[in-house]
Amino acid sequence: MTRYVLRRVAFSLVTLWLVVTIVFMINNVFPSDVGRRLAGPFQSQEVVDQINEELGTNDPLIVQYGRMLKSVVTLDFGDSYVQNKPVTEVIGSAFWRSLKLAAYALILTIPLSIAAGVFAARRQGKLSDRTIVASGLASSSIPEFVSCVILQVVIGWKLGWFHVIANAPDGSSFLTQLSYLTLPALALVVVYFGYIARMTRAGVIRALDADYTRTATMKGLPTNYVIRHHVLRNGLQPTVSVIGVQVGYVLGSLVVIEKIFNYPGLGLTIAGAAAKDPPVLVGGVLVVAIVYMLATLCADLILAWMNPRARLKGAG
Repeated sequence: MTRYVLRRVAFSLVTLWLVVTIVFMINNVFPSDVGRRLAGPFQSQEVVDQINEELGTNDPLIVQYGRMLKSVVTLDFGDSYVQNKPVTEVIGSAFWRSLKLAAYALILTIPLSIAAGVFAARRQGKLSDRTIVASGLASSSIPEFVSCVILQVVIGWKLGWFHVIANAPDGSSFLTQLSYLTLPALALVVVYFGYIARMTRAGVIRALDADYTRTATMKGLPTNYVIRHHVLRNGLQPTVSVIGVQVGYVLGSLVVIEKIFNYPGLGLTIAGAAAKDPPVLVGGVLVVAIVYMLATLCADLILAWMNPRARLKGAG
């Protein structure tokens, strides 16, 4: 297990290095005049050159690349060009707001999707199974901005159950903050429910048809025991992989939802920094990449615990 963990950690670090390199190439190698973007189109070239010199964008690429690698290791991405304060301070509060929304959405999505997938698998071919599959396909095909608007109009404005904006007033209690985050969280549930439920259904169906399940059933073991100890442990392995990937997707795809619900999270911060604030853009992208890397690493470790053959193969 130790060898497997070290191997997966090394692979994750290599992946992070590739992400850093790609971000650096997009931000520095391709033609881009940071000073001109900051100064505006009507400022003199002398002022633009001075800005580039102060920001270090005129340094050799290898120097800038080393500076970016150091920033990733130390989590110090320098100062924002626009706000004149540390990037970690700019994206820190936004990151925690997005993380809170993403965590709330995943807490709602994962148990609901797994329960629906298991329920559909045990009733394969019946009306309930077809209903869950069809609803999952329909929800996954609806764009995020459409589901957000529908939830705002129907649940927020017509029924008045929840707030149509996500940013709770300062000093609000935990439950009040959850009430403000419920509609955007439900929008994420609509997007990711179908995919996770269908993956769960497919994995559980394969496990139900496996030899070890039939053997356990013929031994006279109770059905619930067979489901918990044999079917779920094997049938949910594809679901764990999918959830690990979806965690990164959820945090990285919040731009539209945060815009519609007026929520100042990481997505809006990155989108706002795309034009004139490269350090904030780079810092935000790398933070999302780190979260994605950690999520997939945790998923790999859970899979190794669920299936010893996976860690034996991965450690070889």
